[in-house]
Amino acid sequence: MKSDIEIAQSANMKPIVDIAKQLNISEDDLELYGKYKAKLPLKLIDEEKIKKAKLILVTAITPTPAGEGKTTTSIGLTQALNKIGKKTTVVLREPSLGPVFGIKGGAAGGGMSQVIPMEDINLHFTGDLAAVEKAHNLLSALIDNNIQLKEGNLGIDPRTVEWKRVMDMNERSLRDIVIGLGGPKQGVPRETGFNITAASEVMATLCVAKDLKDLKERLGNIFVGYTYEGKAIFARDLKAEGAMAVLLKDAIKPNLVQTLEGNPAIIHGGPFANIAQGTNTIIATKMGLSMSDYVVTEAGFASELGAEKFFNIKSQFGKLMPNAVVIVATIRALKYHGGVKLADLQNENLHALEKGFENLDKHIENMQHYNFKPVVAINKFTSDTEAEIELLKKHCEAKGISVALNDAWAQGGEGAIKLAEKVVESVTECSTCFKPLYGLDWAFEDKIETIATKMYGARDVEYSVKAKNQLKKINELGLSNLAVCIAKTQKSLSDDMHKKGRPENFTIKIREIELSSGAGFIVPIAGTIMRMPGLPSKPSAEKIDIDENGNITGLF
Repeated sequence: MKSDIEIAQSANMKPIVDIAKQLNISEDDLELYGKYKAKLPLKLIDEEKIKKAKLILVTAITPTPAGEGKTTTSIGLTQALNKIGKKTTVVLREPSLGPVFGIKGGAAGGGMSQVIPMEDINLHFTGDLAAVEKAHNLLSALIDNNIQLKEGNLGIDPRTVEWKRVMDMNERSLRDIVIGLGGPKQGVPRETGFNITAASEVMATLCVAKDLKDLKERLGNIFVGYTYEGKAIFARDLKAEGAMAVLLKDAIKPNLVQTLEGNPAIIHGGPFANIAQGTNTIIATKMGLSMSDYVVTEAGFASELGAEKFFNIKSQFGKLMPNAVVIVATIRALKYHGGVKLADLQNENLHALEKGFENLDKHIENMQHYNFKPVVAINKFTSDTEAEIELLKKHCEAKGISVALNDAWAQGGEGAIKLAEKVVESVTECSTCFKPLYGLDWAFEDKIETIATKMYGARDVEYSVKAKNQLKKINELGLSNLAVCIAKTQKSLSDDMHKKGRPENFTIKIREIELSSGAGFIVPIAGTIMRMPGLPSKPSAEKIDIDENGNITGLF
């Protein structure tokens, strides 16, 4: 079979104005970025239509090096729903250049279930991540400029400033740096560093904003640090929010593209789920719900990360009412959780597969905490045997869980028809069953403990002295009603990346708390987590190339 990029490049793309017509959007309302991409104005969001549309979340079991395929499943499911007569739009996050050039690759789906133009989406797209980067770094520059000033100096204690700079690239050498060297005219020396753009609080803030006015107010609420006297300083004290919002005036508008089968796709925002909320913007989801009968969306990594944050942060902030959940599982990944080495996953192993069911069962339980009876999608690989597929189906059916084989990678929408039918049944059974896991008025410790014990399966939560002091200060600032966005490894249900399957009787250790007051949540950090990835020994960038005619190769 052709590679993903070869399939994407050979697709017969429709002009984006034709895709817009499917959603009853006039050409006059499109902001065109060439023939196949467009931005959508926020005036198209219709709160009344949103109430009638159905929202489907695609999540997954705990990630493994074998891959699970949430985005491919989301796109394939969208194509299948359209095939059975349901007007459906897929709404996804924008890829980051870090994974594209690093180890993970792009995020535009795969095989016959992709969003196109694939190269544009995976690379600079419409410039949204660049705008987030510039807005973030503008605040960084204003902070250090104020520290340097003699007149108008707010008295910021540089030792309390946690705001780093960002760039959309994996660059480990910039994680921790010293700035302001070279004498008094070059600034005040202090320790700082870089995060990847997808980890920026500006990205997280963009993804929860309801409009430009709300975005500007939230940007002003970003916490910067304390003065020497202990007074809290926010971005609004630096008069930063107006200029930051100007840089984001186009980035706040969702992007319209298409699937390989010519279905509408909205792509907007790109926070990671292990360190931020891991879902596309509230604006993009509402845009899709305003135009379609069904919207399929995904949340990063597994149910205890992306899905938990989708429900407790995004859905509560945006007053969204999800109607169904799909859990993506693969035979390969379940065998990996059952103890099989990566090199041996293509071999049939029913014992290991059955052992791996523990991980799937936990993610099913997680979704039941929100009143959902999830549909399990078996994302098919060529190495899967009939015996393995049948064993997984019987396991789900014995638990009373709907299950369907998904072959959308090889067959596009046609390969996900049975999955689509199961999802429609699930939506019909659950029109208003969703409930969040916690209330925003709960104490921080109660919110954290609820997530850790119910979503991760932890026995208890342990806080460092530093984390306790940080929680105390945040409460003193009058910000106790913020949501909780725990940062932890995506490789395990626990905070230890080496614990596969379904760990039990473990303690979640919160070593520090970061305040993301612009985005509306705190970030308790569990275990060792990095906001600036490094490149692998053989980065994907080595395989990416372009010829004299502008044809790109090596993207996947």
